[in-house]
Amino acid sequence: MSPLLLIFLTVFIDMVGFGIIIPVLPLYAEHFHATPVQIGWLTGIYSGMQIIFMPLLGRLSDRVGRRPVLIVSLAGTAIGFLVMGWATSLPLLFIARIIDGATGGNISTAQAYIADISTPENRSRSMGVIGAAFGLGFTFGPMIGGIMSHISYGAPFYFAAALAAANVVLLYFILPESLSPEYRSQPHERTRLAEVFRHGRGRMFGTIVATYFFTITGFAIMTTLFALFTEKHFGFDARQTGYLFGFIGIISVILQGGLIGRLIRIFGETALARTGLLLLAVAMAFLPFVPTLPMLLLACAVLAIANGLANPTLNGLASQMIDRNWQGRALGLMQSAGSAGRLIGPLIGGWLLMFDLGRPLTRYARTPFFASAVILLVAFALAFSVRKPSADRTPEATPVEADV
Repeated sequence: MSPLLLIFLTVFIDMVGFGIIIPVLPLYAEHFHATPVQIGWLTGIYSGMQIIFMPLLGRLSDRVGRRPVLIVSLAGTAIGFLVMGWATSLPLLFIARIIDGATGGNISTAQAYIADISTPENRSRSMGVIGAAFGLGFTFGPMIGGIMSHISYGAPFYFAAALAAANVVLLYFILPESLSPEYRSQPHERTRLAEVFRHGRGRMFGTIVATYFFTITGFAIMTTLFALFTEKHFGFDARQTGYLFGFIGIISVILQGGLIGRLIRIFGETALARTGLLLLAVAMAFLPFVPTLPMLLLACAVLAIANGLANPTLNGLASQMIDRNWQGRALGLMQSAGSAGRLIGPLIGGWLLMFDLGRPLTRYARTPFFASAVILLVAFALAFSVRKPSADRTPEATPVEADV
């Protein structure tokens, strides 16, 4: 079986588990009488733990290889979901999210795996595999979560735990290691944060990291509050909101799974990243004004297309800026910036939502969505400083070819 296909399955199974949470967790937390601010913390604490542990896991993957880090990370995810399904109080939900966040470095490690087995010129297209897995995860995960929440609030999380455990078994028996010993870092090597920026085009890499941070911060505000927004504006429950995320996921799969490579060849990564960020900002500002379901579907479609243009191209560009034997640490740093955004975004969203409480329901979530649009415009402005490295200046890479 192709290593790229195995990574696709790994990220897909992981994202089904992640997607299950989106329509259920805010309502699950409300079941324990959580306030909007507490819901923001509950959503963000997962990413807060990743800020601390993802660079460590990325550095570890550069030292011992990608495969063992992926296995340990997914085992922690399974344990976190088990605790979440078993939770009988809000503090237990927080503990479950902390466990999952501390071990959840699998996405950056999967990206490093793809960087190992792809050539620099094909890297953004290969990163689209992760984007397609995200899209499929958002197609099936939220729908599964919404449907299973009718059994109990814990049922979706038990299912996610079983998926993560199955993923561990799959990786252990099938996935080969991608990082050969000669490219691994040594225990005595300096691995301070500043070192990452010295192994490639550091200034440009830093700009991409900043752009990615603002992108994820703005988008995380929406994903945190979307279930509450649709409940208040349209009377949707977790199942109906799950169907909406399934609609978003289908569009993402079509774009990132089949079209992103062609679009990159025609327009280039930087142009697609800028277009995606501008569309994200516009759609986010428009979202709180949608009066009908067709208009809501239109806004969701634009969000899916925009996110599908921005995310794989930013990750692909980042991987081209750094030498091969530093990919794990570099992409771990990139995902740590994303984790910081997923921590700060929900906290901002939960706090700003308090300003809309007590007002007419038509104004519910308007303040945080406007803030999201402004943050995404900052990312759009930063994206104009990003330049793709020329072929003769691309950081060294002699990857093992993947059987795609």
